[in-house]
Amino acid sequence: MQVPLLDLKAQFAGIREEVLSAVTEVLDSQQCIGGPKVAELEEAVGRISNCKFALGVASGTDAILNCLMSLGIGPGDEVITTPFTFFATVGCIARVGARAVFVDIDPQTYNINPTAIDSAVTGKTKAILPVHLYGQTADMDPIMAVAKKHDLAVIEDACQSISSSYKGKKAGSIGTAGCFSFFPSKNLGGIGDGGMIVTNDEQLYEKLFIMRNHGEQRQRYYHKFVGGNFRLDPLQAAALLVKLPHLDDWSGARRKNAAYYNEKFAGTAVQTPYVRGDCVSIYNQYVIRLPQRDKVFKHLQEKKVGCAIYYPVPLHLQECFADLGYKPGDFPESEKAAFEVLALPVYPELTDQMKDYVVENVLEAL
Repeated sequence: MQVPLLDLKAQFAGIREEVLSAVTEVLDSQQCIGGPKVAELEEAVGRISNCKFALGVASGTDAILNCLMSLGIGPGDEVITTPFTFFATVGCIARVGARAVFVDIDPQTYNINPTAIDSAVTGKTKAILPVHLYGQTADMDPIMAVAKKHDLAVIEDACQSISSSYKGKKAGSIGTAGCFSFFPSKNLGGIGDGGMIVTNDEQLYEKLFIMRNHGEQRQRYYHKFVGGNFRLDPLQAAALLVKLPHLDDWSGARRKNAAYYNEKFAGTAVQTPYVRGDCVSIYNQYVIRLPQRDKVFKHLQEKKVGCAIYYPVPLHLQECFADLGYKPGDFPESEKAAFEVLALPVYPELTDQMKDYVVENVLEAL
């Protein structure tokens, strides 16, 4: 048997004609930049996120970058974040010329440890950038308390967590702004790159809107700021509008698959994902933890079971961030997680037979 980490062809098979029709509609219109599809998607994502404003952008990376630029964060500023995340989180901080200040993670959720943030704040700190990793939100109340205490912006990197919630509040709606990714592997994935920014701050939204199109104001060819080309492709918006009504069902199916795994792994050496009681995870990844990770990883590959390591090198140890001055041992929980985490297939189309094959081979390797 073969069980891929993700099977997008299985998902596409059920919506193929709808996607082709929606994409063809855009092509026939030849409105290939902006247009009604982008506006419709923005309205829909803003609604499901409980945010007044939403802005389509070209990727999750551009969502973070636009937020940083629109908040005026640049050289000499500091942004507090986690070293255990996808590269773009910190790459964007570096791209605006600011300095990333790392705080270690909670070893249960893998999200930033809120109790360590306050001591990392300096006079140069301008924002906190928590990441909602693997589909579960960070512990936002204490993060927001620190932000309020020091008058800091909070940019939620919710690229893996669209429609997840924290104490009844939707990801992206809690901080100053929230960033989503529509990379094809996400729960709501496009047919290429895409992203979205949500916010309840009208003044910030106006700046984000201007910065999305090279800093051009609403009058053509008049530029007050230097922005970027952060526009969302309407072809992506069209495909995403077909997928969006399925998001809750797809995320619910992932939760059911996670519960199935949890039951099968109970009483074994496998540490299953921990989800806080006040959170609803969308399981963008189902990540187990085990001390013999590399041995299990190799065995699963041999048995044609898809698996992946998110992430093998914490960002404070990446060569390109050596100038930040961090060293091995600075963030032990992040470093330990990097040696022990392993993502297993959790996509909605998995059968019980496929999940049993995954479990069987994980336990066989152990």
